[in-house]
Amino acid sequence: MNADFDRIPMVDISGLSSPDPAIRRAVADEMGAAAREVGFLYVSGHGLDEALFTDVLAAAQAFFAQPIDRKMASYIGQSVNHSGYVPEGEEVFPGGAIDRKEAYDLNLDLPEAGAETPMLGPNLWPDQAGFREAASAYYSAVSELAKRLFRGFALALDLPEDHFEPYRRRPPSQLRMIHYPFDPTVQDRDGIGAHTDYEFFTILRGTAPGLEVLNGAGQWIDAPPVPGAYVINIGDMLEAWTNGTFTATTHRVRKVAQERYSFPFFATCDYETVVEPDPRLVSSERPARYGRLISGAHLFAQTARTFGYLKARRARGELVLPEDEARFGRLGPLPT
Repeated sequence: MNADFDRIPMVDISGLSSPDPAIRRAVADEMGAAAREVGFLYVSGHGLDEALFTDVLAAAQAFFAQPIDRKMASYIGQSVNHSGYVPEGEEVFPGGAIDRKEAYDLNLDLPEAGAETPMLGPNLWPDQAGFREAASAYYSAVSELAKRLFRGFALALDLPEDHFEPYRRRPPSQLRMIHYPFDPTVQDRDGIGAHTDYEFFTILRGTAPGLEVLNGAGQWIDAPPVPGAYVINIGDMLEAWTNGTFTATTHRVRKVAQERYSFPFFATCDYETVVEPDPRLVSSERPARYGRLISGAHLFAQTARTFGYLKARRARGELVLPEDEARFGRLGPLPT
């Protein structure tokens, strides 16, 4: 990591769609530099219709404005694929306190998926006009953006552009719709504590400041929303896959008094994907630094450490997590 970065770089990724390989490679090189030196970047030129974000924000605002009993009708503990409403206090991170926020979690909607893949299955949709349509359209568009970014990151690693595509047939990528209510009494201090993200990378839009990124000198650098742009940050799995070539940078969410909505999309690979350092990125000078894990099992194990309904299932003996999966990566809360 660059010890003294003081800003998050902006990369125009419109060239990733160019028919000219040289233009695609130039964009990929910019992405790769940011992934190596900072672990975070803003992307513009992504081509996503701004109305998609406007619509999903409106759907989230309408849902979270409802009385608690209406929201609890879609409680995440009733789902089979970890989707649904997450009330305040449902997530308690190891060693942490309850954070003032609520969320709605959504995954790739697969009604035919079985219980053997607990992050895949039919989404638990609320009984709210327009919610499913807005959320599904946004999920689909950001999924396509993730596909382009995977291709760009592959190029930046001198791998074939389609290197990741065989591992992304039906990935359990998750969209979180998070609401931080207005609190005039809040002090400007840490909210979600310092952590790295579990997945390959995160695609984030938010409505207010609060996100901060830790540089190598131990300084917290603001990453405020930039109109029309998305924040991208490298996660644990991509750091491991690249043998540390890309950096999963520590970040946190600072408490702010204003109401805030955040929409992180956690881009990952298929549930059964084996994640370990790519042999082409391992050498005698740079030996393998990470062990082997199964992508979906690792993701679910980390999720089960923080959600109350999953902790209760573990306590009843209904859910057993592999010991090694819980130890991988940098322990910390779910992201942003």
